[in-house]
Amino acid sequence: MPGTVGAIILAAGRGKRMKSPLAKVLHAVRGKPMVQYVVEAACAVCGDAVVVVVGHQADEVRRLVSRIAPVRFALQEQQLGTGHAVRCALPEVPACCESLLVLCGDVPLIAAATLAALVDDHRRAGRDATVLAVDLEHPAGYGRLIFDGAGSLCAIIEEADADSAQRAVRTVNSGIYCLRRSFLEDALPRLSRDNAQGEYYLTDVVRIGVESRLRVGVFRGGDPDEVLGINSPEDLARIERLLEAREAGPVHPA
Repeated sequence: MPGTVGAIILAAGRGKRMKSPLAKVLHAVRGKPMVQYVVEAACAVCGDAVVVVVGHQADEVRRLVSRIAPVRFALQEQQLGTGHAVRCALPEVPACCESLLVLCGDVPLIAAATLAALVDDHRRAGRDATVLAVDLEHPAGYGRLIFDGAGSLCAIIEEADADSAQRAVRTVNSGIYCLRRSFLEDALPRLSRDNAQGEYYLTDVVRIGVESRLRVGVFRGGDPDEVLGINSPEDLARIERLLEAREAGPVHPA
């Protein structure tokens, strides 16, 4: 798999809700910066074909990540959204990579096995874009995945734009994707900032694929905890508890 699939890790944000001057991805989770877990998972699947997008405290993030793995870096000088971040990274991805994983640097529970399964499903189905989907009992805060009567993905609706019926959907966008590089190169220049945040959203790439009648679909991940992001000190504490339980392993009755 290494050499034909690359990864882009979005790690440029400050993370204001962390209430700390430290860049969000540098906050420690059980003694390791959260971005380290993501880099290790991506490298297990993609080898050294991993690009980390840096921005806030870029030098410090580069220094730390360079000690972990021989990855590449792309600078996002202005944080203009996830789509913009991927566009900044694309020139740094090795030319041999036909497919790209895109994931965020604040999801330390993501497992390499899940990323590998996502890539395998994407390839077997011959898709242009595959969204890692999970079902959540409490989906608040996540974009909802909307399917047509045939079970095909037709839209990603952000919660702020969803109606009551759409908000009841429990299948959500994890923010992790596997994308055909040629499709991404065509779609990224077509993104628009015509939205409430004035940003280029990567979710619009999926919309472009659907509207262009390309092969767009989902891969349903197993453990929904894997895609939990860290946006606040409370989130960090929750992730630490989950990671501690994972490292302890299953409890067997006496």
